[in-house]
Amino acid sequence: MTSLRIVAVVLAAGLAVAVRVAAAPAATPAGTPLATVHRFIDRFDRGDLAGAAATCAPVASVIDEFPPHHWHGRGACAAWAKAYAAYAKANGVTDAFVTLLAPWDDSIDGNRAYVVVPANERYRQRGKPAHESGSIFTVALERSGGVWRIVGWAWAGH
Repeated sequence: MTSLRIVAVVLAAGLAVAVRVAAAPAATPAGTPLATVHRFIDRFDRGDLAGAAATCAPVASVIDEFPPHHWHGRGACAAWAKAYAAYAKANGVTDAFVTLLAPWDDSIDGNRAYVVVPANERYRQRGKPAHESGSIFTVALERSGGVWRIVGWAWAGH
């Protein structure tokens, strides 16, 4: 291998590592809106739909890619969790796991926040591996009593 080729390979490897590090999300400080978003996803990933729904405010709005696509009002997140469980069972979806990437937006304005996070989901459908790459998880939050709660979220699958 010529010296020029060796330099090119080393530079390409270094660039690949740099891109991977730049895309990895940094640690999320506790008590932030982004920490609440991660808590929702962590509980979802564990199959704890009730725990995920518990990160929501009592009155919320949810938009997701499966019917009926929109849940709104008191207990919306719990209603979404029940509908998701039924959808997953009817469609053979198991082992769902969402990976959040570095947020595109993580804004706080007083007691309100807005978070937009690209995400990838992998799961099994009827026993076969499946995935959604390049999805978007958009979340609105409110802080009440020092606690950030989700008041609305939307999942745009890709």
